[in-house]
Amino acid sequence: MKYAIGLDLGGSSIKYGLVSNKGDILQEGKIPSFADESSDRIIEQLLLAVDTVKEYATNNNIELCGIGIGTPGIVDQINGVVLGGAENLKGWENIPLGDIISKYSGLKVWVNNDANVMGLAETRFGIAKGCTDVVFLTVGTGIGGALIIDGKLYGGYKNRGTELGHFPFIADGEPCACGSVGCLETYASAAAMVGRYKRMYKDMNDMECSDVDGEEIVRLYKNGDKLAMAAIDENCRFLGHGIAGFINIFSPQKVVIGGGLADAGEFYLEKIREASRLYVMPDCALNTTIEAAILGNSAGFMGAAGLCLNE
Repeated sequence: MKYAIGLDLGGSSIKYGLVSNKGDILQEGKIPSFADESSDRIIEQLLLAVDTVKEYATNNNIELCGIGIGTPGIVDQINGVVLGGAENLKGWENIPLGDIISKYSGLKVWVNNDANVMGLAETRFGIAKGCTDVVFLTVGTGIGGALIIDGKLYGGYKNRGTELGHFPFIADGEPCACGSVGCLETYASAAAMVGRYKRMYKDMNDMECSDVDGEEIVRLYKNGDKLAMAAIDENCRFLGHGIAGFINIFSPQKVVIGGGLADAGEFYLEKIREASRLYVMPDCALNTTIEAAILGNSAGFMGAAGLCLNE
């Protein structure tokens, strides 16, 4: 049996765990990331999480094979360096994270993008266990993605790719936070759905909508609210259209959808499946199913640990 530490770095918290190569979680926890303060503060918190799990492992005579870290942004996974692209983590650019954590802990360290490790977790331990070819999407404020090809994470040359949320979806479309226009994220994310609902509400009622989020829109949908139904219908149509493109390109065994909207229920997934069928090439989709992720908040640190456990 092999055991590794998994760290899932986010804008508000760091989730951590001690994970076996069978997917058993022996210990887990969460601490603030203090991501709005500085990179040094974030690193202090990561080291605190490492110390916590190492102490547990020592007390239980568990030998660790390494530490895996999932972080927002673009990562040079060969050298364990965070290059940038994590707007919600202050100063999180050109950070030699692998070296820092390795020198401190005395363990080998693997670093990769957070969406990548979530996709790895669902493939190794979750809904896509046993599959070799998987497209993973996490749908929340933005859209993150991961590709598993022939059983391995694929990130493109020097891990600069698989930004699936920034697939150019509509030419000359709406501006995206990445600096481009018309990205899939701009149309199919939860934030985009909330924005459309608020615009429709204002047009209909000539007043601003009170605070509403994706969870509230799902509740309204289930109660028959016409604006919520229109917002979700459009979201599923856009997302299904984008997924059809990924199926045509990669023909995966599974498309796995994680993130808050995936928790909406089977009706949401079925609407995405229906939209996908409208646009996909049938021969490409012959062996593909679209499923919801099942690992929830544990996926990040489980997949991060999986970076070590794959070795």
